Amino acid sequence: MSFFEDFQASLEPLPNILQRKYALLRDLDKSLQDIQRQNELHCIQEIEGFKEGVKSGNIAPGTSLNKFSDEAQDEQKHAIRIADEKVTLAVQAYDLVDAHIQQLDQYLKKLEEQRREKDNAAAAGSTGLNPDGNGKTGKSEGGRGGRKKSRVGGAAATAAAAAANAPSMDLDLPVDPNEPTYCFCNQVSYGEMVACDNPDCKIEWFHYGCVGLKEQPKGKWYCSDCGGMQKRKGK
Repeated sequence: MSFFEDFQASLEPLPNILQRKYALLRDLDKSLQDIQRQNELHCIQEIEGFKEGVKSGNIAPGTSLNKFSDEAQDEQKHAIRIADEKVTLAVQAYDLVDAHIQQLDQYLKKLEEQRREKDNAAAAGSTGLNPDGNGKTGKSEGGRGGRKKSRVGGAAATAAAAAANAPSMDLDLPVDPNEPTYCFCNQVSYGEMVACDNPDCKIEWFHYGCVGLKEQPKGKWYCSDCGGMQKRKGK
C-alpha cells in the first residue's frame, strides 16, 4: 500500500470521529451552561441571605458563616470538571487534525521531490540535439527560441504541479505573482512543455496537456495559432 493510500485509509474515519467529539462538546457545553445558571441563582440567594442575616444581627460580618454552602461549592467544582472535559476533547480533536496535516505535508514533500527528480532528469536529457537535427536546445529563462523540453519552474510552480498531479486532492498552494506565465492557459511553467517553432509566436511555450500532447513531437511543431498561419502561407 502506497503512502497516499495509507493516508486515505487513515483519513476516512476522521470525519465521524470529529463529529462524535463535537457532539459531545455541545452536550458538555449545554450541561455547563445549565449548571452555571443554577449555581449563579443559588449563590445570589445565599448572598441575599448573608445580607439579611447581617442586617438582622444574626450573622456578624467576617465570621466563618459568611461563605457559600457546600451545595453551591459542589456545583462550582462540577462546572470546573465539565470545563476541563471540554478542553480535553478540544485538544484531542486538534491533535487528530494536526496529525493528518503532518501526514499530508510529508506526502506533498515526497511528491514534490519525485516531481523535481523527474523534471531534472527530463531537462538533462534534452540538452543534446533534437531528432530534427536543428541543434536547438531547450528554452532558457531569458530568451526566445528553442525546442521541446521539460521546463523546470520555480518552487511555487513545482508545488502547483505537484498539487495538480496529486489524485483527488484540492489544494490551494501559493504561487509567486512574479513567476512568468505561458501557454493558452496563462499559467506558470510546470511539468512537460513544448516550444512553438514559429520564431514570431506570441506565446512560444505550451503545457503538453493544454495542446493535447503526451510526448515530445517529432520534427517541427506549431501551436494552433501559428499552424493556421503556416497553412495559409503554403497555399
